[in-house]
Amino acid sequence: MMSRHAVLDKNIHRDLHIHTGAGAQWGDDMMATLTVPREFRRVQAHFPILFRREVGRDDFNALALFGFETGENLFLDGDRWDARYRPLSLAIQPFLVGRPADGDGPGQIHIDMGHARIAADGDIDGVRLFDPLGMATPYLEAVAERLGDLDQGYREGAAFYDALRAYELLEPFSLEVTLDNGSVHSLVGFHIIDEARVQALDAAALGALHADGHLMPMFMAMASLSQLSVLIERKNSRLRGG
Repeated sequence: MMSRHAVLDKNIHRDLHIHTGAGAQWGDDMMATLTVPREFRRVQAHFPILFRREVGRDDFNALALFGFETGENLFLDGDRWDARYRPLSLAIQPFLVGRPADGDGPGQIHIDMGHARIAADGDIDGVRLFDPLGMATPYLEAVAERLGDLDQGYREGAAFYDALRAYELLEPFSLEVTLDNGSVHSLVGFHIIDEARVQALDAAALGALHADGHLMPMFMAMASLSQLSVLIERKNSRLRGG
């Protein structure tokens, strides 16, 4: 469905309902989603964190990995999300942070009116955004908090990736997985943090990274790679019908 972004308005959107459950029909059938350094501690407990360079640019983004092929989410079990955490970029859909046309001023809550989670006109299934008095519901308040957290994470992320590049801590990563049924899946085009280079950093570099708040998310990203074996087992279990 095509994106149709609009500034959230309590008058225009007073009766809008949002489908909040898990399911492929709501757009959860994705191989990965964006994540930000400030949530790496929460993400690494469930998902591998990989880095990807933006096409045609030197900029990097981090991804929480859910599967090994397009449209595969091994944490989606029908209408159940099989993890104790949903990365912020997924949890806030169909909302996003927008800026005024001139780029100045605080962020605004925008809503993608073309998103599958938007209930059809007259459909009262899902959760309301505003109560009958036009006040934000607890659901919308929680969304706004997550949006603020995600927006701040994006802003902080630029300095984090600058530091990774400055110390040359990212290395290309590929993985070829042979599953129990003999099929082979490959992950290519990603980067990870080079643990050997991190270990070789001197005290001054480590101190600077720590002072800037970059050391902890680096360690969390490295620790998350232990989740790759868990993801492989999820894939094997899915193939076995488990």
